[in-house]
Amino acid sequence: MYINIGANKLIRKKNIVGIFDLDTSSHEKDTRDFLKKSEKKGIVKVCGNDLPKSFVLTSEKEDGLKKEKPARKKNTIYFTTLSSSSLAGRNK
Repeated sequence: MYINIGANKLIRKKNIVGIFDLDTSSHEKDTRDFLKKSEKKGIVKVCGNDLPKSFVLTSEKEDGLKKEKPARKKNTIYFTTLSSSSLAGRNK
């Protein structure tokens, strides 16, 4: 099953780690540091042109080249103009 997080971007529901409201979560220094480091790593994507209201953290397995090595997790953060409550309602 997929969820539309805005700007015609669909993500798999099973890959969603969390949906966070930017107004409340960005008050914490740890969250700001995490988002800043994630942006430097290039794992942040913006959905829409307006001011974002929330962000969605996703994690999915990367295919390993060798079968002996376990698959690694790939994290992505999507900033979206939709509210966290709207996204949570779509995630039911």
